[in-house]
Amino acid sequence: MKTIDDHIEKDKVEIESAKADGNLGKVRHLEEELKALNEYKEHHPEDNHDPTPLEVYCDLNPEAPECRVYDD
Repeated sequence: MKTIDDHIEKDKVEIESAKADGNLGKVRHLEEELKALNEYKEHHPEDNHDPTPLEVYCDLNPEAPECRVYDD
């Protein structure tokens, strides 16, 4: 994906496809991903790049050990 908006639209299409196939596990996964992407977009309105899963996770969980940044 080039932009977060492209990723959001792709997830919406995939959710509808998974619903049509009856794949509820995939639907749940994609809905959670879509929710996280929308929250990331709200927190960073000026940023249009497609964030990595780690960027999204750290945005939602800044206190997580894997998200800590140390200055030398």
